[in-house]
Amino acid sequence: MKAVVFHGIGDIRLDNVPEPKIQQPMDAIVRLTSSAICGTDLHMIRGTFTGMKPGTILGHEGIGIVEEIGSNVRNLKVGDRVVIPSTIACGSCSYCRSGYHAQCDNANPNGSSAGTAFFGGPEASGSFNGLQAEYARIPYANVGLVKLPNEVTDDQAILLSDIFPTGYFGADIAEVEPGDTVAVFGCGPVGLFAIASAQLFGAGRVIAVDTIGSRLEMARAIGAEVIDFNAEDPVEIIQQLTGGIGVDRAIDAVGVDANAPDRGPAAEKAKQEAQQFQQQLQQIAPQTNPQNGNWHPGNAPSQALEWGVQALAKAGTLSIIGVYPPTHKFFPIGMAMNKNLTINMGNCNHRKYIPTLVDLVRNGSVEPTEILTQVEPLMSVIDAYKAFDRRQPGWVKVELVPQVAV
Repeated sequence: MKAVVFHGIGDIRLDNVPEPKIQQPMDAIVRLTSSAICGTDLHMIRGTFTGMKPGTILGHEGIGIVEEIGSNVRNLKVGDRVVIPSTIACGSCSYCRSGYHAQCDNANPNGSSAGTAFFGGPEASGSFNGLQAEYARIPYANVGLVKLPNEVTDDQAILLSDIFPTGYFGADIAEVEPGDTVAVFGCGPVGLFAIASAQLFGAGRVIAVDTIGSRLEMARAIGAEVIDFNAEDPVEIIQQLTGGIGVDRAIDAVGVDANAPDRGPAAEKAKQEAQQFQQQLQQIAPQTNPQNGNWHPGNAPSQALEWGVQALAKAGTLSIIGVYPPTHKFFPIGMAMNKNLTINMGNCNHRKYIPTLVDLVRNGSVEPTEILTQVEPLMSVIDAYKAFDRRQPGWVKVELVPQVAV
């Protein structure tokens, strides 16, 4: 079968690989009808999330048709149409039963203390082959697959595998309450869903910070007040917009590959921190492999964290859902402590949220495809990756469609 394979930092290829097989009684084999490219995939390719095993199939978003089930999968049948939660969970341990599926005791083969297991990730997360392929093996399929109703289209469903749940998780752990003013840093796919989710939780105002025009326009279209950090100082403008108080909740949807302003009022401050940011990057990503405009790590690994803390009102809440690797050890803890901030963070517990979001899409409360901008054949995946990595105008969320003979 065809699959997107990680060969090294800056080196991904569309390869022919063996089709997966049932390995455990709780496994299922799914024929993918859609997968997607995510910013998390780019962290691995850029080298800002280390520990990838060469030969691993990339991708952690997918929907498809159940082709085969293990002997102990009792709630699914061949032919079921399903969405695949990005994080892998057993459903039986105390963490899963409490809704912390991303901290499952059993899914990660590195042990119960190893943390999140997810598809297409590094060795620390289990080196599970991912979903940018024609077929995939799904462990713990009784929990790791969610049936889709006919009313939910493939284009809608692929956004329920990771980015909508992650944005919703971000608003949830931000503790957004009716009337709150919320700042969302980053208007990529997860940030846009964080904006929409904050509104679902009742936010009175949402302020969105980015610098890519097409993404800011999408944020504006769904009701956010927008700030271009290369045209204005985002912290100063947030203070102005909130009467000098700051926001009640801030959501970091950027993560480790943040970029500092290179022009405008905020650029001078960024220049003063440039050496510090460069030292951070060298520690986080000792090996990189940029090529012809692609696979360049962000130049300011802690920029979004700093802005989030600075923009918050006293006693506010910071939600961190942008990806930070274990090698990232830089956080403005003193400033946060002095403001009595609450900080909530982590990997999304996808399985907890997906059934609720499926219902919201089915009943028409949310139309997630407003954020889907490209649908590309899997055969064109490398070009699609490069366009998405360069943040070309209009490239916000990319769905991949395998060409599988049925």
